Amino acid sequence: MPSLPLKLLGAVLALSAWTLPALAQIKIGQTAGFSGPVAAGVKETSEGARLYLDAVNAQGGVGGQKIELITLDDKFDPELSAANAKQLIEQRGVLALFLSRGTPQTEALFPLLAQHKLALVAPSSGAMLLHKPVNPYVFNVRATYQREAEQAVQHLVSRGVQRLALVQVDDSFGDDGAAGVLHGLQVAKLKPSVHLKYPRTQPQLAPLMKQVAQADAQALIFIGAAEQVAEGTQALRAAGSTAQLLTLSNNATAGFIRLMGAQARGVIVSQAFPAERSISLALVREAQALAKARKQELSPGMLEGFTAAKVLVEGLRKAAKDKALDRAGLVRALDSLGKLDLGGLELGYSPADHTGLDYADMAIIGPDGKFWR
Repeated sequence: MPSLPLKLLGAVLALSAWTLPALAQIKIGQTAGFSGPVAAGVKETSEGARLYLDAVNAQGGVGGQKIELITLDDKFDPELSAANAKQLIEQRGVLALFLSRGTPQTEALFPLLAQHKLALVAPSSGAMLLHKPVNPYVFNVRATYQREAEQAVQHLVSRGVQRLALVQVDDSFGDDGAAGVLHGLQVAKLKPSVHLKYPRTQPQLAPLMKQVAQADAQALIFIGAAEQVAEGTQALRAAGSTAQLLTLSNNATAGFIRLMGAQARGVIVSQAFPAERSISLALVREAQALAKARKQELSPGMLEGFTAAKVLVEGLRKAAKDKALDRAGLVRALDSLGKLDLGGLELGYSPADHTGLDYADMAIIGPDGKFWR
């Protein structure tokens, strides 16, 4: 076959490039603490998200385009969270942000969301400031920490606890969870035996745990990151306290159980998602099947990431169907999702409501190192 003249060949190639559909990937950005005090939980939620995203990509992606999750480590530092997000948005060209971790870390993203008008889907935080007032660019999946905390108090009081201590990290996450605890105590006509705060960086927990022991608390609600709760629990037991320990769902991960070691058994952890072994739910059966195919065991943290990814993909699919698979189109698509059945759990968004799920439950760590409901 004779070769084409260079000019004609160039014209053919140009025409082909113009007529063939683009194969660009859908880029989604994640900044979270892949190292530091929340690393274990971050890795689990991200692994759960990839379970679903990889399954979607294996079936052709969304609108023929694969989804690429670009992750950056912010070491649980709000300043680095903002810097990472700026890089993801302005240099990497991501369509949306996804699965941020931590309350002050997520709050640091707000100016960038507003500036670039792009969505943050499923921040892994239950802070009230993510829910009220409604942020047009934040689409929550999990319930609020305040709901969890109030239910935690109710759970303990119903079991006869009257002397309840509260220890919290001194930041917006700690204050948010503490507000729920204090409201729950007020409803029960109780006051905390002791209410103590510690700095997020370089906490000195042993002196605080001595105060909890001296207050003869029957139970301690400990609001903090996994590493801090694990360290504080060791100090609490060393101080001679046998108080029942309860912590919030930010620590509902297998990684937290590993960090707790021998102290894990009997610890109560509030949950923002159903049990990872609740096979009555289609959502859980689907996640279990995909995890099993990878020879992995589904954990609560993985189920959170998996659920978050399902919500993200539904938004992307709707935007693609509306022929508006861009930043503004995704925001519009999520806003108009209405009621969405995730597989036994219903979530709904509208311009006036970005709450997501309203699920809250309690689990206890059993002798087998798993969460029991």
